[in-house]
Amino acid sequence: MSGNQSCLTGAEDTLSVLVCLFHAWEEWAGLDQEDYLSVLEYLLWVFTPLAIVFIVPFLIVIFLYLSILFLHVYKRKNQLKEAYCNNLWDGARKTLATLWDGHGAIWHGYEVHGMEKIPDEGPALIVYYHGAIPVDYYYFLAHVIIQKGRTCHSVADHFLFKIPGFKLLLEVFSVIHGPQEECVRALKNGHLLAISPGGVREALFSDETYPLLWGERKGFAQVAIDSRAPVIPMFTQNVREGFRSLGTLRFFRWLYDRFRLPIAPVYGGFPVKFRTFLGDPIPYDPNINAAELAQKVQQAVQSLIDTHQQIPGSILRALLERFHTKYKAH
Repeated sequence: MSGNQSCLTGAEDTLSVLVCLFHAWEEWAGLDQEDYLSVLEYLLWVFTPLAIVFIVPFLIVIFLYLSILFLHVYKRKNQLKEAYCNNLWDGARKTLATLWDGHGAIWHGYEVHGMEKIPDEGPALIVYYHGAIPVDYYYFLAHVIIQKGRTCHSVADHFLFKIPGFKLLLEVFSVIHGPQEECVRALKNGHLLAISPGGVREALFSDETYPLLWGERKGFAQVAIDSRAPVIPMFTQNVREGFRSLGTLRFFRWLYDRFRLPIAPVYGGFPVKFRTFLGDPIPYDPNINAAELAQKVQQAVQSLIDTHQQIPGSILRALLERFHTKYKAH
């Protein structure tokens, strides 16, 4: 102990003091070099899986920014064509759709069931359940571009438009934040339009029991009525097992309710099987109002969940099912 006291006495700066304190703790704990290696090995063993499940979701963000970088390069190389070409971005959309489709096929074995229910032309409002990270919806958009040759317009939360660098990506893939008049206009112009009534709230606060957090929202139903467009319900199996949110913790719920900050850690990126199911289209009916249609659509999406999702969801079970199915296929 006297040696450490002399060390502290001779310390001339903060770094020296910290080094002395570290040596004092080392002497008190009785650790030698081999002990350090054992402790570090143990900590690495404990924290590596935790780090991975929180880091992997950021890979989706990186993939999005790489997509944006590709769009900027594409735009730069095609600036001269821009003034003369009405379909400047078709090639870029198809290229990115192919990349995202490949990602979905490799990592999640992504499938779409009921693609024939998406019309080859004309309007349709697609209403879907929102996962913690809607990567399943990105894969679905890619399928629509590749198989139908159509761009599905999307309704997104306002905060998405405030993310640095996202402006071009949102423009190229026809993402809007409303209002209802703009949504009606898109459908009346013959486009596909997709919306998740649960939005950010559902992304953050839904869980492995897959509750629909739509509240009293019926604006999407009024859009369908005003545009006389059919409504197609959609749900992706295991989307909550792929990515989960800690938004169910009280602090993050308070943060959102108090300040409308959609901030909650997301973890996962597990390679579980994703299957997107499209329900039967609900045709335009002039005899029902928005509240009745909203309830009818919610029941249709709930029916897809009840039919295709085992409740409560289990990450381990979903992983075992994925690799068991893959093994049987080979």
